[in-house]
Order: sequence, then structure tokens, then C-alpha cells
Amino acid sequence: MKKLYLLLAIFVAALNLRPIITSVAPLLGTLQDELGMSGLTASLLTTSPVLCMGIFAPAATALRDRLGLERTIFLALFLITGATALRGIVSSVFILVVSALIGGIGISLAGPLLSGFIKKYFPAKPSIISIYSASMTVGAAIASAYSIPIYNRSHHSLTLTLSCWAILGVIALLVWSVFLRNRADQKSLVRSKLPIRNKRAMLLTLFFGLMASMFYSVTAWISPIAHSFGYSPASSAMLLTIFTLIQIPVSLTVPGLVARFGKRRFFLILCSVFELIGIVMLLLHLPMLPAVICLGIGAGGLFPLALMLPIVETDTSEEAGAWSAMSQCGGYIIGAMGPLLIGAIYDYSGSFIAALLSMLVITVAMIGVQLLITGRKTEGQASY
Repeated sequence: MKKLYLLLAIFVAALNLRPIITSVAPLLGTLQDELGMSGLTASLLTTSPVLCMGIFAPAATALRDRLGLERTIFLALFLITGATALRGIVSSVFILVVSALIGGIGISLAGPLLSGFIKKYFPAKPSIISIYSASMTVGAAIASAYSIPIYNRSHHSLTLTLSCWAILGVIALLVWSVFLRNRADQKSLVRSKLPIRNKRAMLLTLFFGLMASMFYSVTAWISPIAHSFGYSPASSAMLLTIFTLIQIPVSLTVPGLVARFGKRRFFLILCSVFELIGIVMLLLHLPMLPAVICLGIGAGGLFPLALMLPIVETDTSEEAGAWSAMSQCGGYIIGAMGPLLIGAIYDYSGSFIAALLSMLVITVAMIGVQLLITGRKTEGQASY
């Protein structure tokens, strides 16, 4: 029963890590029209949380050392829930931007520490990371898919539409409240340090950054790319939904396959090859549905593996949290630059071909980093 409760805690926490971002994306045009928001300010609602997820990730280990692992995750969930509920007060540009920043800080704390939580309570089962990644994807998909229907049913109430996702946070806080009596462990009195001098940790950070760069680039630009290829706005939006939904079963499956069969290098490169195939299909102007499915399979497998690697590379939950904090710090900052790079290339060239070629280069570079990460261990050693 205790294990089931721990799994529930992971699930409800991860469910809250994306709705504050993805609930805004379908409503950006509406927000601009109703609040007179510029395009740059509107982009901050999605870009600033991702940047916060990187910039403030190192603070997760410092707070964990002072408050304890579980208490810090509770604090993170409180920040996310409070930021989401704040949007129910009034529709204003200031409230939206501030809530995006607060929510991003909360996510930056919860993200790496959930990996440490898994390392602490499931040290022999790193594949539990699949629940973390799949739940996060489910939360992102639900908020993205239902924002417009909720907006229409609520008589076009932006405050209700954007704040209703705080319900998920309240549920998570209730579940995590039982951990509030857990204080910082004595061994955590030795302050954790980010492994900035560890070459493998640096490689994991680079891999996370390249992976996140591809993910956010596809998320931001797949619909505009489809529209430029002649697809209707509705079809373009549907392709983004398919890209998101296909990741759920993949993120649930891949960590288990790696845990059962080992062959970490094989699955990492296989997922990257799926992304490579998807980009090549787009470059050749082939039907977009198979291309988007390939991209979704690749992204759905790479993200849980990127979360899993710090767990299997370390010996304690403190180390796992520190490695995760560093990989997510650098990784999300690099990842946030991906969509901006694609947009700049498109603005300069007037075509998505050059942008897609840059994504091809990023994917090839990611495969190279994966080879370096997995090159020092045999497959037998990498069998989890």
C-alpha cells in the first residue's frame, strides 16, 4: 500500500508540471485580442517558465538540503498551484506574466527533485520514471486540449479557463501533505554541490539541452510548418495534438524496455533516429501525419530516458537530485533557445527548409552526444 501511495504522489505531482504552460498556448490569440498583448509579451507566457525551469533548478538542491526532499517538493507544488489560482483573480497582462514566472520557479524545484524522490524510494527501479514522464505529458495534453472547450463553455471567461487547473494542484497538495513531517536527513547536512566538474554530468546536460531544444522547437513550430505546407488551421492544430498524445504510451513503454533489456545506447539512438526520420520526411514534403508520429515517438522516448540517466548514474537520492538539477538547469535554458533559433532562421530565410535543416543538425549532434554518454559502459553494466 505504501508503494502505491508513493506512485500516486509521483503521478499527481508530475501532472501539475505543464498545465500552467500548455493551457495558455491555445489561447494566445485570444489573449492578445482581449488584453491588447503584443506578440513578444505573449511569447513570454510560454518562454519564461521554461527559462525559469533552467535558471532556478540549482536552487532545488539548496532548498532540499535545508527543508528536506519531500517538503521542498510540497513547496514547489504550492508555488505552481498558487500561481495557477492567481490567474483567477483578474485578467491582466501583469498577472499572467507574474504567474508564469512563479509557476516556472515551482516547476524548476519539483522537476529535478522528483528524480531524487524516485531514487530514494525506488532505488532498484529507475523505470518508475515512466510514471513521472507520462503523467507530465498527460497533464500537458489535457490542459492543451481542453482550454478552448472550457473557454467556450465558461462564456469566454479567461480567468476561469486559466485558473481551473489549480484543482490538480490542490489534489497534489493533499496527497503530499502527509510528507510534511519528513525533515531533512542528517546526511543532507553536507551541502550538495552540482557536479559541474564531472564530464559525464556535463554530457547529460548537453544531451538534455539538445533533446529539449528539439522538443520545444517541434511543439512551437509544427503547426505553422503544417500551415505553410497547405494544411488548414484545424488540421495543423490536430497534428500538434497527435504529436503530444503519441508520446504518452511511448514514455510509459521505453523506460521499462530499457530496464528489462538494458541496451541503453540502442534505445537512445533509436528514439533519435525516429526524430531524424520525421525531419527528413518534412524536408521531402511527404505526408505530415507519419512524420509527426515519428517525431512523437522520438520525443516520447527521449524525455523519460533523459530523466532516467541521472538516476542510474548516481548512488544516492542527493546525487540524483544534484545531477538532475544540473542537467535540467542547462538543458531547459538550451531548450528554450530552440524555438527562438527556428523562428530567427525562418525570419531570415522566409522558408522552413533552412529551419528544418538546423533541426536535422541538432538531432545528429544529439546522437553524437548519446554515443559519448553510453560509450564508457558495456551493455551489461547498463542493464537496469
